[in-house]
Amino acid sequence: MSSEKQNASKQTPQSDWKLEFEKQFKAVSDKANDFYNDNKGMFSLSKVSAILGGSLGLAWLISGIYIIDEGNRGVVTRFGAYADTTMPGPHWHFPLPIENVSIVNVEQQRFIEVGYSDASRMNKSTVVPQESLMLTSDENIIAVRLAVQYQINDAKNYLFNVKNSENTLKQLTESVLRAVIGRNNMDFVLTEGRSQIVAEVKDEIQKALNSYQAGISIASVNLQDAQPPEEVQGSFEDAIRAREDKQRLINEAEAYSNEIIPKARGASARIVQEAEAYAQEKVAKAKGETERFDQLLVEYEKNPAITRKRLYLEAKEKLYSSTHKIIVNTDQAPALYMPMQQAVQVTNHTVSATASEPELSSDQHGGEKNAVRKLNNNELRPSRSKQ
Repeated sequence: MSSEKQNASKQTPQSDWKLEFEKQFKAVSDKANDFYNDNKGMFSLSKVSAILGGSLGLAWLISGIYIIDEGNRGVVTRFGAYADTTMPGPHWHFPLPIENVSIVNVEQQRFIEVGYSDASRMNKSTVVPQESLMLTSDENIIAVRLAVQYQINDAKNYLFNVKNSENTLKQLTESVLRAVIGRNNMDFVLTEGRSQIVAEVKDEIQKALNSYQAGISIASVNLQDAQPPEEVQGSFEDAIRAREDKQRLINEAEAYSNEIIPKARGASARIVQEAEAYAQEKVAKAKGETERFDQLLVEYEKNPAITRKRLYLEAKEKLYSSTHKIIVNTDQAPALYMPMQQAVQVTNHTVSATASEPELSSDQHGGEKNAVRKLNNNELRPSRSKQ
């Protein structure tokens, strides 16, 4: 009795857990045996096979359901051959191995690069010399980097007509680019010809893709860079600076020419107009003199004495009109002329000299008066008037 109590005290919680598990497992096994004995007809091989086959067939049919997202196209192939192209939305097809669906994104913008490895890392380490170095028509080598943006416009042609479409497009782009660069010289490629080269490359790539029926549409072609190789970069920069200096000097010369030539033409036109005006003036004056002489001749023939007298008086009036002398003619004395202007000038000079000198002695003052009187006596000399 005491030994059983000792054995019971030696049992651990782990042995209790195992006993409980065995008890529950035995109860479940008994219930399962009872259910099988009561329903042996349900577990026949034929019925089990039918249930399993139906479940597998239903799962196989359900696997044919697929959904096409917006912007995608589904290309259905039946035993490997093209069957249909499905639009966005839910669809069903015969599951594998009868039919298969390949989903193609027709709105995604895709890129390929020629001459460098990645458009997001435009640096020297990504340059691919085998692709970028090209020969121009003038036998110069330049390094060209080109990026092409494209998208799929026909999913069926994209999948079936061209194998490895992206690689084919890259090789085609490089070939077309080399052909276009080879038709132009280096200066044209590096300066004003970039836009034309891009347009030609895009058109020729699209024509080739259309002939292949590749199902690809070229969206844009960007000439990222075009420059001489690094080995001759310094010499090329010197040549560019020389070309720019040449163009600058040409522009300055043209500006100077555009400034000087109009001035010279204007001066020439002004001189010509002045000469024409002078000629017209002289001709008109000569004609007027001729007409006046003819009229005077007519009057002279009518009355020579009176005409001679009038001509004499007119000539005398013209002669004395420009003099500053006053003629004094009296019946008792001979005619005198007085140079009034010179007398006034001498008088003004004397007054200004007197005002400028601070003090003059009586002898100096008298000497100046004698000089003025002598000057007046010399200039105010008598003259006889003409009869």
